[in-house]
Amino acid sequence: MTTNKNAQELVGIVPAAGSAKRISPLPCSKEIFPVGFYKNENIFGSRPKAAAQHLLEKMQMAGAQKAFIVIRKGKWDIPAYFTNCDFKLPPLAFISISSTSSVPFTIDQAFPFINNAVILFGFPDILSVPDDCFRRLLCAQNVSNADIVLGLYEADKPQKMDMVELDSDKRVRSIHVKPNETALSYTWIIAVWVPRFTFFMHQFLTEWAPAGEKRLPHSSNSSPKELYMGDVIQAAIDNNLSVGKVIFQDGKYIDIGTPDDLEEAVRSWGDPILS
Repeated sequence: MTTNKNAQELVGIVPAAGSAKRISPLPCSKEIFPVGFYKNENIFGSRPKAAAQHLLEKMQMAGAQKAFIVIRKGKWDIPAYFTNCDFKLPPLAFISISSTSSVPFTIDQAFPFINNAVILFGFPDILSVPDDCFRRLLCAQNVSNADIVLGLYEADKPQKMDMVELDSDKRVRSIHVKPNETALSYTWIIAVWVPRFTFFMHQFLTEWAPAGEKRLPHSSNSSPKELYMGDVIQAAIDNNLSVGKVIFQDGKYIDIGTPDDLEEAVRSWGDPILS
């Protein structure tokens, strides 16, 4: 297990309050849609593996002492599934909310419970390898003392992702959210951050103008837009918080947010490269 130098609690945070409009209808919440299989020594044969299980297992491997899953009302199948599971995960707590406008606001609902912890963050609808990704981010944070460390992967569909610009010294320079065109190569998929970033995000969201009242300075679109985690990270850069990175040259990821992507994930997750 990786130990933070300040011996702070390691806590996972998983935003699962979305409505999955791009891929609806589904027979269950997207976060527990089966993608791949797992084996349990106490059960004969393989069992379907829920999408978010992949992420939670990586948090467990990195030493997460607990994880919060933030859901909206009506997505009760998520706690029903994970509270009756037969596989090893960090102790889970579920935060139920009415709704939020975007992922940063969803995460911020957990602020009273996570503000003094080192956070392991990932998207439950993005599956990735390697399995030790959070361990490697924690090691990088321990060495650099960065406020947030991003896990970077080569992007296959940059227009759908937060693209990360590096300077000549390979330091994180800026975040480009869902650019229409770009020559950048890397997107971030997971992150580790310390309380300074948690407090910064909480304050930033508290002061954020209502939707449509202002345009984000680093937006590639002039129209009002959803506030993304990439926007919050860019604001942190603008306010001199330190942003580190680990490039996973051996890494792969699959986003299951659209029907085509989900079909690809279900078909390819058994590939030796990804399993």
